[in-house]
Amino acid sequence: MEKRNKKFLRMALSLATGTAVVVLMLHMGGIFTANKVGPGSTVTPPKESFVKFKTAEAKIETITEFYEAVGTVRPRTETTVEAQISAKVEQVLVKPGQNVVRGEPLLILDSRELRSRLSRAEEGLASASARREQAFQGLTAAKAVYSQAEAAYNRIRKYLEAQAATLQDLEIAEAAFLQARAKVRQAEDAIKEADAGVNKAEKLVEEAKIALGYTWIKAHEQGQIARRLVEPGDLAVPGKPLIVIQTRGSLRLEAMVREGHVQKVLPGAGVRVAIDALSLAFDASVEELVPSGDPSTRTFVVKTGLPQDERIFPGMFGRLLVPLEEIRVITVPRKAVNRVGQLDTVLVKIGEGWNKVMVKTGRTMGERIEILSGLSGGEIIAFTGGEDNA
Repeated sequence: MEKRNKKFLRMALSLATGTAVVVLMLHMGGIFTANKVGPGSTVTPPKESFVKFKTAEAKIETITEFYEAVGTVRPRTETTVEAQISAKVEQVLVKPGQNVVRGEPLLILDSRELRSRLSRAEEGLASASARREQAFQGLTAAKAVYSQAEAAYNRIRKYLEAQAATLQDLEIAEAAFLQARAKVRQAEDAIKEADAGVNKAEKLVEEAKIALGYTWIKAHEQGQIARRLVEPGDLAVPGKPLIVIQTRGSLRLEAMVREGHVQKVLPGAGVRVAIDALSLAFDASVEELVPSGDPSTRTFVVKTGLPQDERIFPGMFGRLLVPLEEIRVITVPRKAVNRVGQLDTVLVKIGEGWNKVMVKTGRTMGERIEILSGLSGGEIIAFTGGEDNA
């Protein structure tokens, strides 16, 4: 008995659910809504609707259809400033939004270790210079001894020819002469070694000065500080971004265009650019088309120039409008369209009377709006405000 009751309950629940679904479908189909109409259908409005109104014509216009690609405003150049040495950040001299010129200091790094290194290199250079001076003095002395030994050797040779000296005297003079000449060569080699030591010390000093100069990080070009990625006390190492500088007043829009429209955005092609946040729209031309597309989205990066406007900032949203073809559309003043909930209607003159016609709207074009269905063009419509025959 209990099983039969459960089975009966399930059947009743299924029947109720099915009935509710059917009723809902009939309601959506307009069976229970007497006044539900589609685009182009008319409903006679009450007479009080025509107390005050203006008139206009539903115009048939030829407009350019655009393909719209979203993009981002970016600077033409963006430079990332990095350190050339490893050191702690001592001071940060700039902040985001600040304009800088080429050569202006941006950061100061801790230079104590590098100053000590420079001091040691300068001391080494002084010692090398002193050794070279000693080598020069040694060469001078060796040359003097060599001159005396050479003179003595030549004199003994003459004495020997005149039998005024012995062969042993000549051998002693020759040995002194050869020894003095060897001393000169040793002194010359010592000078060469001393010169090499001085050159090495000078390079060490130069390297230390260059490294010390890296503690003052300066702007490579004129621009504006976009981001500051470091604070005093942080460790700066080569390859770590510290500051980002961007060109200010020289911006462009970078947008992603589908591969099907790439042939319409080749360099030099005319396009429209819109910056929605500023309600700006202007003509532009394609400056660059990146020839390699994104395989995941099948899009290509297109870059167009932007006018110099202090209100435009990098990172803003922009739209790239690529002209495709000329199309004919029907437009009416925006004020002529009355919206109630999800329904759009216009008052259309039919004979001597007026009827409310359901329409489907499309794009907004300034003070007019596109009518996708419901009107065929040329109708006289009524609206409040504006001028007659708008």
